[in-house]
Order: sequence, then structure tokens, then C-alpha cells
Amino acid sequence: MPLTDSGKSYRNECTGDALVTVNAHSRDEAITLFGACFCPFVQRVWIAFEYLQIPYKVREVDPYKKPKSLLELSPKGLVPALRLETFDPPRALNESTVILEFLEDTALSSGKNTLLPPSSAPYSRARIRLISDHINRTLIPSFYRFLQTSSNTPDSDEKLVENGKEYRESLEGLGEMMQKAEKDGVEGLGMWKEGGEIGWTDVMVGPWLFRSTNVLAHYRSFDLLPPSAENSKFAAWIDRLFAHPAFKATCSTEDLYIDSYERYAWNRPNTSQVANAINSGRGLP
Repeated sequence: MPLTDSGKSYRNECTGDALVTVNAHSRDEAITLFGACFCPFVQRVWIAFEYLQIPYKVREVDPYKKPKSLLELSPKGLVPALRLETFDPPRALNESTVILEFLEDTALSSGKNTLLPPSSAPYSRARIRLISDHINRTLIPSFYRFLQTSSNTPDSDEKLVENGKEYRESLEGLGEMMQKAEKDGVEGLGMWKEGGEIGWTDVMVGPWLFRSTNVLAHYRSFDLLPPSAENSKFAAWIDRLFAHPAFKATCSTEDLYIDSYERYAWNRPNTSQVANAINSGRGLP
């Protein structure tokens, strides 16, 4: 775990497999995805595009400089954002979960792959959404609280342990919800089940699980999956998800995430709207 802030800045361009995907989606399409290479909320949507096989163009932007083209789509300057060219004039969508719902409906209407269980299984759809609620309300905020734990306060060591415990408990809670859903015969559990395909839960939480293995491992010496019998099912899920072509296609090299998240790890002032919300105790923007 680094002892000092080296002053690294966030990256503006993808690397590795993600760069290959950006280059493959550089031509104009009916939908343009505005995103930032380091952003997990963007990666949610990007995985969905890849898996659902909906044609799209990628436009990498610097969300902290908030170019006019982004603000026209997302008034807060947040990514992801979509520009929909099928309308005249073009229309916009933002907020990752809303965009995922739009992509799911688009895929369903065209007979493509889907992320949620079928409409004929309303209870399963509701259970999947309950798991997603845990991810959004509990797991993601605790990820950022842990990462942003300040080292400049008298109780920093205590807070680091406390926030790490909170994040660990959120992961355990996710695993328990997935196991209970499987026991109850819930459909649409995605890569949780061997032989499954990417599902809603995978897309919702995968980007933060991935950053747990590089960002949190580097800055907080965090082990996502310490060896235990209880973790075997969770570990198999992670292995299958991270190896899926639609997931891999959206991942940059590890150094991009480590550089881009140093500002979070040292809790630099005004790092982002997300970081400011965590520091002030407000809900995520």
C-alpha cells in the first residue's frame, strides 16, 4: 500500500482490450456512448452494449472538463450519457441504470440477448432488482468510503478498519442474496451459475468487483476473495464474469485504474462529484 500521494492524474484514453473495443466502435451509429475510460458507471453500460450486441459508437470524453457536447446530454456533466441519433433533433439519456433499462428494452424489442429474466417471470425480475438495490445503496457507497478513507486524521487507522469491514460485509451480503436467490429458483442469475450468460446483476456490480482486484488491492491491500469454503462460489462467479468476452472487451490495463484512482485513495479535494457526495454523507449523484 503506497505511503504517499505521487500526484498521478486520471487517464483520458482506454488501454488494452478496451482500446481495441474503442477502435472497433469509432464509426457513426444510431447511438453514441459518451464515457470515460476509468468510470465504473460507464463500464456497466459498455458491458451491456457488448453483450446485447446493440450497434454503438464510443466517444471518450474528459468528464471533469465537461465539454459542451457532454453537457448537452448530461446537465451535471456525468458519464455515461447517450446521444440518440434516431430522433430529429437527436435526444439524450444519462444515468447508468436508466440507460441499462433503455438498452434492455431495445434488445427485447429486437429479439436480441437480454439481461433481466423474461417478463413471464415477474417474481424473478423483482428479486434481481432487489439485489441491484443492495448494490446501489450499500455496496457501491461502501466501496468509495473504504477507498477514500483519509490518512490525515488521528483516527485514520481505525476508520480504515471500520470502512474495510463495512465493504467486506456488503460483499458478503451480496453473496448471501445470490445464494438465497439460487435456492429459491430465481431466474436470470447470470454468471453466478455455471453455464449461465451475463445478467443484470453481473453488469450492475462487475465494474466494482473488478476495481476491488486492482484499485483496492493496490491502495488498501484488500483481498477480494480470501481463501475460504464460503468464498468458493463467489470466486467461481468472479472468474467466469471476468473471463466473459463482453466483460473483457471493456477492461483497460491495470495501470490505468491505479493511476486514475490515486486521487480517490488520497481523498484529494474536489476529486469528483461521487467523492464529494461520499465525503459529505450525501447519496451518490
